[in-house]
Amino acid sequence: MHLRELAFALILSLGALHTAVAYTPPTQAEKAGTDSHATPEELADVGVTEHLSQKLSNSLEFTDDAGKKVTLGQYFNGQKPVLFTMVYYNCPSLCNYHLNGLLDVFHKAKMTVGKDFDLVAVSMNHNETPELAAKKKINYLKELNQPGAEKGWHFLVGTEENVLKLAGELGFRFKWNEAGQQYAHAAVAYVLTPQGVISRYLYGIEFPPQTLRLSLIEASQGKIGNIIDQIVLFCFQFNPSKNKYTLAAFNVMRLGGALTALLLAAFLVPYWRRERRLADRTSLSVKGDLG
Repeated sequence: MHLRELAFALILSLGALHTAVAYTPPTQAEKAGTDSHATPEELADVGVTEHLSQKLSNSLEFTDDAGKKVTLGQYFNGQKPVLFTMVYYNCPSLCNYHLNGLLDVFHKAKMTVGKDFDLVAVSMNHNETPELAAKKKINYLKELNQPGAEKGWHFLVGTEENVLKLAGELGFRFKWNEAGQQYAHAAVAYVLTPQGVISRYLYGIEFPPQTLRLSLIEASQGKIGNIIDQIVLFCFQFNPSKNKYTLAAFNVMRLGGALTALLLAAFLVPYWRRERRLADRTSLSVKGDLG
């Protein structure tokens, strides 16, 4: 499967002026450097490899925004799905756009953090501190403005070893770019089941409300949402190439057939009952005449 890879802008300076009169054919290295399809060195080994159905290690330890030691297993209580993301709190651009996109879709999807699902953000920068995580949490909780969300939205930091272990389990590849003084990484949110199993990857900085809602309902195995959500989920299937749920024609036909059968039953059953009662009265009348 081809996966989206999001890059930060890095403009390289173009050639220098040459004073030589004679023409010198370009070397193979120079030809490679002019190939517009070649992956820039700064983005090599950066991206996402999907590990659907993999369970995250419950024992991995981090420090939360209150300075307490926690394990990932604490967030997988079997009750609610978990939305996961790897960012870093001093990111100058992409991480903020990604978190802002999540913030925006939470309002549009009409789902409550801490009630319908939990959200865990983990810093990919092992040098960041719980104090910085706490400031980030305060800012986003203020913008979210959902009472009780502080119990469901967690900002974590961790050691380099555990950050890399978690990134490996998620299939998240990132690296530090010295020239740009920032991390090269993708923007992706992970939908996990209440048991900590990766259920869905959502890419980008903008998320359709229906996609987020259906992803969480699917991950929860129907424990959240209403009957309308369940019907919609039945009619739609996730399309990885479009990063959203699209109409599933076969399921629509099945649902249409079921509804048709119900409508016919609703019409025919009363009719059959009336015919049965009429036949019973006729039979009694005939018996009375014979008696």
